[in-house]
Amino acid sequence: MLSVKSTLAINGISSGITGIALLAFTQPIAGLFGLSATRVFTATGIFLVLFSIYVLYAALQKEIKPQQVRFITGLDMLWVVLSIMVTIGTWASISLLGSLVILAVAAWVGLMAYLQTARPTV
Repeated sequence: MLSVKSTLAINGISSGITGIALLAFTQPIAGLFGLSATRVFTATGIFLVLFSIYVLYAALQKEIKPQQVRFITGLDMLWVVLSIMVTIGTWASISLLGSLVILAVAAWVGLMAYLQTARPTV
């Protein structure tokens, strides 16, 4: 199993890549969701870039701080819960592909949360 440090690095890198993609390809991504409005994708991209910076900072510390891991994991779990709620709430207004993407990302984030708590912070 991966160390917490490695899991945080993967979490930070994947969050950053997703955030940058949302910012760089906002219009095409909105189109995949069957939406013309792009504001939510831009806001999510900005959040993910900032989140990734924090997570990578935590991952690069010589000693991983348990409170940082708990905070990051809490945000990850909140992401999963909100993703499920958004999928249910927008089921009729976004594309099936959009719903599946939200749930796939939520599954990935849930895996990161699990791996961050499955091992000691050493």
